[in-house]
Amino acid sequence: MAAPGFREGGCVCGGLRFKAWGEPLRVTICHCLWCQRRTGTAFGTEVVYPEERVELLGETLVRYRHMSDESGRWLDVEFCGRCGGNLGFRLEAAPGIRTLPAGTFDDATWLSPAGQTFRQVFVRSRRDWADASPLVEMHERHFRN
Repeated sequence: MAAPGFREGGCVCGGLRFKAWGEPLRVTICHCLWCQRRTGTAFGTEVVYPEERVELLGETLVRYRHMSDESGRWLDVEFCGRCGGNLGFRLEAAPGIRTLPAGTFDDATWLSPAGQTFRQVFVRSRRDWADASPLVEMHERHFRN
């Protein structure tokens, strides 16, 4: 079955919505301590797109610039100012891309290691209680390092 022209999703309250066109570049499962704190769980699962293929819709967008204590580079986190729902981020280290959290898609059943490139990064800080799939690439730090 052919991929749709775009996929949609949004925050919990519906104040922010997005459209993402085409297939993502990859799906990154990040075990870094920052993602653990940012998501409140064992890892962040981000669907990575070129910026120009994502449109955010709504009026409640808030940005927070975090400076990485490891790299010293910024990460712009975007979320809903009403419900606090995470809508991904952009990174200084990767100009021209942005992420969308996998759980924010209206239908995320299309995401699969069989259909997209999945990578686990910063597995050095993976929690013992967070299972790692043998179907996904694993990198101690990041795949760019």
